[in-house]
Amino acid sequence: MSNIVGQLAQQLGTDLVLSSEQAGARARNYWDTSPLESLALVRPRTTEEVSLIMQACNAAGQSVVVHGGLTGVCDADRSTSQDLVVSFERMNKIEEIDTVGRTVTVQAGCTLHALQLAVEKQGLYFPLDLGARSSCTLGGNVATNAGGTNVIRFGMMRAQVLGLEAVLPDGTVISSMNRMLKNNTGYDIKQLFIGTEGTLGLVTRMVLALKERSTTTNTVLVAVDEGAQLPGLLKLMDRLLGGTLSSFEAMWGDYFSAVTAPGWHSAPLQRNHSFYVVIEAQGASQQDDERTFNSAIEQAFAAGMIVDAVFPKSGAEREHIWAIREDFAALRQHKPLFLYDVSLPLKDMLAYVEEVTANLKQVWPHSRFYALGHIGDGNLHFFIAPEIESSDTALLHAACDAMVYRPLHRIHGAVSAEHGIGLEKKAWMSISRNRAEIDLMRLLKRALDPNNILNPGKVFDI
Repeated sequence: MSNIVGQLAQQLGTDLVLSSEQAGARARNYWDTSPLESLALVRPRTTEEVSLIMQACNAAGQSVVVHGGLTGVCDADRSTSQDLVVSFERMNKIEEIDTVGRTVTVQAGCTLHALQLAVEKQGLYFPLDLGARSSCTLGGNVATNAGGTNVIRFGMMRAQVLGLEAVLPDGTVISSMNRMLKNNTGYDIKQLFIGTEGTLGLVTRMVLALKERSTTTNTVLVAVDEGAQLPGLLKLMDRLLGGTLSSFEAMWGDYFSAVTAPGWHSAPLQRNHSFYVVIEAQGASQQDDERTFNSAIEQAFAAGMIVDAVFPKSGAEREHIWAIREDFAALRQHKPLFLYDVSLPLKDMLAYVEEVTANLKQVWPHSRFYALGHIGDGNLHFFIAPEIESSDTALLHAACDAMVYRPLHRIHGAVSAEHGIGLEKKAWMSISRNRAEIDLMRLLKRALDPNNILNPGKVFDI
């Protein structure tokens, strides 16, 4: 056992410190079932214990990698046998729900779904939502500035965070647990830790804003045969639904066909359309909202924007529609399969997808391309399968990255919309950020982590 591991075991207790062998019984993350590599894995219970860990690691020059729910897709959680892993699995409490101020104070290891259920019992609503809700943690949501399916109405995770507590690489505790929507006193310190992927500090606790729970939810799955209709359909829904539109989730036809193939999800609509969109609105008047929602869909039909639609008649049918959008298990039969998360102006979206598809077919004629995304906020997700035999998956991945990312530069798109950079997208940062921006990021990193011990090598190199 190394000196730092022995020291932490003595200070925290052996039950909080797992050896490299014990940690190796765990999978690396949700996507990779190979054994977790680490020097050791530490499971603090309080901010004070996180501070103690970081003080010891900073003094020893020991690198630290942070673990939340391990559902990230960009290798920000990747550790080696030389890294100490800090897991927030034991800091999972909901400390307080303030029903008057409509805030919740919660620890970083609490899962998104646990929070959603707890506040719902109080008649309140936490609007962030994504497919990994049952396993992703709120600390990870903060670290990656998570998005999801409700961004069009409620914004990303950044918009939900009122205050937070974080531990700097040297162990200093920054407690900025603001509970107010408005606090314009000096720098907004919490922003240093939102979306920075655990490179500047370890978020331990946070204060999140809540909303009143909607009493109505109206959902429809529609079919669209012309991609050019999608922007107009979005504008029409946003205008006719009077601010209640919460989701506008598009699926290209190949994606819908794949996830509704025999043996997977049953298809509520015919599987030969070019596009499918899940449209959802949340409101407060059952009769009025349903009438307004149905009228909006009827007007979209009359305008020729949609060609078919299905309205769920129960909660189970609504969940089935959302499962088609969120459950891509059918695609995982492709080996290898590369996942992408990009952002770009809505006006450029269709042409960009066509360009990427053409590039793929030119290089890999039998490749499979599956697209879906949060069209309302300009975020697309791709699943790409080269469908060629090769022993060098890394080489295939690099070639695929080039075909996806290079066209974004011309249209001022982003190589990451909500999943972060981690290790996987470091080489493509210059597509979305200029030299001055990246230099400023490095300046902040050097100022807060001069020994470069916290998630070293993630996002960019020093």
